[in-house]
Amino acid sequence: MKDRLFSDRAFYAKLKRLTLPIALQSLMLAAVAAGDAVMLGRVAQDSMAAVSLATQIQFVQNMIVVAVTSAGSILGAQYWGKGDRRTINDVFLMMLRFSGLVSLAFCLGCLLAPRYLMLAFTHDPALIDIGAGYLRIAGWSYLMTGICECYLTIMKVTDHATPSAWVSSGAVLINIALNAVFIFGLLGVPAMGAKGAAIATLLARAIELVLCLVLSHRPDFIKPNWARIMHRDRLLAADFRKVCLPLLGGGLFWGVGFTSYTAIIGHMGGDAAAANSIAAVVRDLVCCLNMGISAAGGIIVGNELGAGQLERGKLYGIRLAKLSFLVGFLSTAIVLAVTPAVVKFMIMTDEAKRYLVGMMIIMAVYMIGRSVNTVVINGVFAAGGDTLFDVYSLAVCMWGIAVPLAALGAFVFHWPVLAVYACTCLDEVGKIPWVMYHFRKYKWVKDLTRENVG
Repeated sequence: MKDRLFSDRAFYAKLKRLTLPIALQSLMLAAVAAGDAVMLGRVAQDSMAAVSLATQIQFVQNMIVVAVTSAGSILGAQYWGKGDRRTINDVFLMMLRFSGLVSLAFCLGCLLAPRYLMLAFTHDPALIDIGAGYLRIAGWSYLMTGICECYLTIMKVTDHATPSAWVSSGAVLINIALNAVFIFGLLGVPAMGAKGAAIATLLARAIELVLCLVLSHRPDFIKPNWARIMHRDRLLAADFRKVCLPLLGGGLFWGVGFTSYTAIIGHMGGDAAAANSIAAVVRDLVCCLNMGISAAGGIIVGNELGAGQLERGKLYGIRLAKLSFLVGFLSTAIVLAVTPAVVKFMIMTDEAKRYLVGMMIIMAVYMIGRSVNTVVINGVFAAGGDTLFDVYSLAVCMWGIAVPLAALGAFVFHWPVLAVYACTCLDEVGKIPWVMYHFRKYKWVKDLTRENVG
């Protein structure tokens, strides 16, 4: 089947229909962190840095939840392509069971031991106090996050990506508005700074959960059949584990690795932590497009593979890999273009601004690797159940090279902050050749569905 990169209207129509709402959803989620950083940055640098460090707890939680929901998305996309709604419902229930337990554990950790969690990221007493106060409130929202993500994932897989995006986007807009009210003390509410940001997050997440529950009862939406909540199909559970465990391993490798980067930079001083928190917000905002293409592409390829159209699925995967490079170079240009405005806007010390400029330039190069790896590994490979490769690549590139080098640079060799930050960006760029070599083996071209499941 000949590849027509820009002339296949049907492919691009479906890709756009799925990518835009998913990218918008990612953008809105990143906008919460941006709103926290900007608003708290206008209040105090310490508040901004402390909340940035505290939210790394949810970042680790999200890595586990994403592994569970991604496994559900992979199997769900293929069974949706096959037209098997009953099995999709069973996959939905598995997601809810696993994600709910994980979210409960993180919620309890934030409520019972917030100071110990903050000690993993900083030794600054002021940052620990602010971050612990944030976690005691925001921890309740982490419980609801895991449930919401299951509902939003099943909506995207079953051709309801737009309602899913509206729900999460609406919750984010509410979160940002409440941030302004509680952080600055508007509408007669006392100014609460970091604790205000936590209250806003909690209220917005509660609204999002209610919207998910209501929306799932509309016609043609998949809602959980609670009568089957304890039902367990041995083969389906085995398929779920086979897909989920490598995703979980990769997610934890990546999530804990990224958290380690934050902790390493955080221990290099308040200015370094503040600059890194702003750079991370910009990174997450710019990454929204490639995250949207990755998720949408994975669904499209998965639909074709589940329907038995292996050659078409392979063609779509090749097309997505090419697009990932174009998106990567576009992301580089965007980061460089916004750097002056970001540095000028933020209220930071001169040293922190100097760090931020350097981090943004380094990150611009990093964005190429981030785009390619996100689309190819998380989108194309995952669509066909080829999820173990991510674990290997992270073990070698992140944990074998980037994390040790950054830690040695910071704590043993005492390198400059920007040199240590550059070490944290090595893994994504360095593994591109390995990723593309594995891509061309086409091990990801697989139909994962079974007959007579349930």
